[in-house]
Amino acid sequence: MKLHLTLIHILFLGASAFAADDETLINGHGTLLFEDEFDRNESTPDREEIGNGWKANSAWRAKGHKQVDLADGAMHITKHAEADHGVAIFHDVAFQDGAVELKFKLGAGDDLGLDFVDRELKTVHAGHLCIARVTLKGITLTDSKTGGMDNAIRERREKGGKSPELATLLKSKTKNFPLTLNEDWHTLLVVVEGDAMRATIDGKAIGEFNSDGIAHPTKHMITLAVNKSAHVDAVKAWKLK
Repeated sequence: MKLHLTLIHILFLGASAFAADDETLINGHGTLLFEDEFDRNESTPDREEIGNGWKANSAWRAKGHKQVDLADGAMHITKHAEADHGVAIFHDVAFQDGAVELKFKLGAGDDLGLDFVDRELKTVHAGHLCIARVTLKGITLTDSKTGGMDNAIRERREKGGKSPELATLLKSKTKNFPLTLNEDWHTLLVVVEGDAMRATIDGKAIGEFNSDGIAHPTKHMITLAVNKSAHVDAVKAWKLK
């Protein structure tokens, strides 16, 4: 029992340390690329007009229906009933290593993904590299590049591939960290450094995942991915390398 408690204590200290280290890393070496408080309104209320460099997939995935609304100083995201895909909201970035911080609010059954993308990479579907996806019950860190978004792997899965080898590979490309969050506002910080992706929520280190695809040298875009609904505010992105 003493050994078990000691291991838990070590893991807790390690997690706390990386949260503090990431704050130091950003403050000491980070270059702020952009920030957005969403303290503006659309020129036409019924028109999707996010502004400040943001673009959404509503035009081609939701038949042009508005899915992103600026209200009360935040971005309100809701998948339209006629959409054939989750809501994706894009912003250009340019880094190898970087960090993104945002405030979010979710309800029961909601989720929010923070996806790092390189559309110039043609070996993976839509350039998906790695993603942190949060719900009220947990956060999942995934290497998409060498996992489920790799074109060869996607083709195998679309053809019904369910081999134990493939299942083991896909399982190795993702890691889940259980959470218990309320439906209030929370702050998420995701740092991508080398082959590591780390997540902190409300200043508390949640988890870290290491995988080859995360180290992809060019991240050209971040995407906010929403399958149901979410509120987002105070987005900041930094370049670390």
